[in-house]
Amino acid sequence: MTNLRFAIIGCGRIAKNHVGPLKDSSRAKLVAVCDLKVGLAQTLAAQHGVRAYSNYHQMLAKEKVDVVSILTPSGMHPTHALDVIETYGKHVLVEKPMALSLRDLVRMKTAADRKGVKIFPVYQNRYNKAVQRVRRDLMRGALGKVAVGAVRLRWCRGQAYYDRDPWRGTWAMDGGAFTNQGIHYLDLLQYLLGDPETVYARTATRLVDVEVEDTGVGVLSFESGALGSVEVTTAARPADIEASISILSERGTTVLSGIASNQLVTYTLDPEACKTACEDFPDPYGFGHWPFYADVAADLLDGIPHPVGFQEGTRAIRLLNALYRSAEDGLPVEFAKRPASRKLGKPDADLSRLYEAIRP
Repeated sequence: MTNLRFAIIGCGRIAKNHVGPLKDSSRAKLVAVCDLKVGLAQTLAAQHGVRAYSNYHQMLAKEKVDVVSILTPSGMHPTHALDVIETYGKHVLVEKPMALSLRDLVRMKTAADRKGVKIFPVYQNRYNKAVQRVRRDLMRGALGKVAVGAVRLRWCRGQAYYDRDPWRGTWAMDGGAFTNQGIHYLDLLQYLLGDPETVYARTATRLVDVEVEDTGVGVLSFESGALGSVEVTTAARPADIEASISILSERGTTVLSGIASNQLVTYTLDPEACKTACEDFPDPYGFGHWPFYADVAADLLDGIPHPVGFQEGTRAIRLLNALYRSAEDGLPVEFAKRPASRKLGKPDADLSRLYEAIRP
């Protein structure tokens, strides 16, 4: 195999960041796109000279495909990934979050192993220059002992945002601020500081009428001895205010900010890095999908393991479940025991049917 053939399921806003890397790659190409809203698929297909479908079963029956990129509503990711793996034996690339429940992670991994295919979870912000610079210095000990790491995400999502689609603001298909808005920042906190030992969280729904939280706070104790704090809210008004990760350590202060942790705004270890390790992003999706897709090609064509493999991709979902389980019980939980939320990803057959593709 000299060129990977990709198909996309889900043609919403994030699709452009998947089409772009495939268009620019010499080792992969896009062959087809699919969306239940066929107009979205047709528009995207016309722009890039590929075929459009409204049913992915028809698409995968007709097209020669190696990898399927799944960009559907969050709660449908496991359903679609499992179907593509079990029915068609294809590798899958899955946008965030890869799954909501821990049981779905087990089902996905079991199916992929049985079929001999791979699952690639998308965490594109790990590729940001600012993140990579801080990660390298942390790994080589240049920042010394870490005292505290903090996530602060203060965004504005009003009732109209949640009313836009039936899946939004539901436990079955979306999760709350921690899940939809916070997952990339939770992942980066773990990527930089490691996994927590204990997690304690509280959540609240203050300014919108939805099942899930619009505000969550958490306190973490890391394996290194560092402490962590997480504040994620969509209740900022009247607009987005902040999305940052701060690290206070023995040899300096680090603050990552910007619209997607793309700006190193404070780095007392090396102030010049605030110029050289920053990027300007046109939107919160950034540029990380390009090297992410290159690593998918290197994995499948060259046998070089992807740096964000399946197990690595489960870490943030495990932290999500720990935060929710702690909030549900009102008690700290031990991360290593894999506590599972009782609510997040709970099946809702009626809601799922809205997004299922009927088999021909």
